[in-house]
Amino acid sequence: MESFMEYYFEEVFNNLDRDCLNERHKRRELVEYFNTVITGCARGQNISDETTCKYFILSALRYHNSCKSNNGDVCLMGKYHNLLYIAMKLAFDWSLQDNGVVAALLDELYTCEKTFERIFLGAIFGTSAPHFLAGWKSDFMDREENVHALVYFLDHATNANLEYTDDNKIHRFIDVPLESCGKASPVRVVIQMGSSEMLMILLRFGANIAAENAATNPIESILDRLKEYKRAYPYELVGCLKLILRVIPTIKFTVSKREFKHLGLSEDYNYDRKIALEIYSEILEDHLLPSTRCGLRPVELKHLCRCAVRQMLWKNFELPFGIYKLPIPPSLKKYLDLFDD
Repeated sequence: MESFMEYYFEEVFNNLDRDCLNERHKRRELVEYFNTVITGCARGQNISDETTCKYFILSALRYHNSCKSNNGDVCLMGKYHNLLYIAMKLAFDWSLQDNGVVAALLDELYTCEKTFERIFLGAIFGTSAPHFLAGWKSDFMDREENVHALVYFLDHATNANLEYTDDNKIHRFIDVPLESCGKASPVRVVIQMGSSEMLMILLRFGANIAAENAATNPIESILDRLKEYKRAYPYELVGCLKLILRVIPTIKFTVSKREFKHLGLSEDYNYDRKIALEIYSEILEDHLLPSTRCGLRPVELKHLCRCAVRQMLWKNFELPFGIYKLPIPPSLKKYLDLFDD
């Protein structure tokens, strides 16, 4: 396989037009070609399909790095960069389990693009939207395959403890900002969309929803939108709220205390309680906002334990599958994994 790939890159790929893989159907044609090659080489050499796929991806990475090195460590883009997406699709198609190889592929993608939006956007928006957002079309067939691919790469990134630095901030794979969405994290884009199914996937893998500033608090964003519906609450938005409440110990509202200065309240006054009662009273009355999560009553000990255990698992890159290694009853495993409230 390695000899074949060296010959292919030197005698065939080098002679292709630089923009020959810009169109999605051209990339898919090359994926089908390499799928056939992988099958044939595996049978001819009496080795597994996965091993042959691994050899291809390693060859593609070497070729990409060689071209980049010859260009002053700057990616040539065009077909040279799109080759990485051919490798990405093949790794998924053959369910490559070699964590080191998949991690190396993700690292190479980030080095060139500083984002993983071509893995995330198709799963979040479907196959057509990325073309309008970023000018490219997803390499996966439909939204379902995009979601499966996202979970596949999330699993590998978690097992490889992958972290990336952007603007002096360290992000895990799941939290790397999406350039085409105003550099918002994937989980914030999903919350804004109100997609509870995608939110469940991201939260299970430990996506960070902590507010970066007062204008982007995800809880308040959802609560404010729910208020606009005049108690005719949309199911998806309610689902998002319930999921977020499963991963945070309690709500910390970002309304400035200065807004209540005229009331002469003491410094230790429970502002969260007042905000919940006055601003979100209808949502409280309709039992969408639990009184135990907004300062009205103490938080349940069971929920606090869930948050603490999940935080420890997150630190050790064990979400979500590390939950099922714990010596606890199945019902508690489902509770920790956000399936039960």
